[in-house]
Amino acid sequence: MSRTLISSEKFPPKPHNSPATKVPGLVFCAGQTATGEIRQATRTVLQNLKEVLELSGSSLDKVVKYNVYLRTMDDFAAMNEEYIKFLPQPMPSRSCLEARAPGEGTVIEIECIAIA
Repeated sequence: MSRTLISSEKFPPKPHNSPATKVPGLVFCAGQTATGEIRQATRTVLQNLKEVLELSGSSLDKVVKYNVYLRTMDDFAAMNEEYIKFLPQPMPSRSCLEARAPGEGTVIEIECIAIA
């Protein structure tokens, strides 16, 4: 099975991961993170995922699973409102967990799996 690592100038590979990995039939997007107010951070992360998916030849309407990680579940309702506004219907499967932030000030991280 072949795999293609997806990156660009805006989304460069990092020493520990690539923005996305494409295998036959699927695209696995690494988590995108954001800091600041949760509503804007949610929109930023989803826009970045949209762009990474498009680099991979996929799109938001081909996502089959999202994993959402919040700094605090107190942000859940606000994140969920922005998530619903931003993404096409019907919504795919999703998990949402409270998790320790991977970087200073990070309030959200979202990763996804999509059909290629």
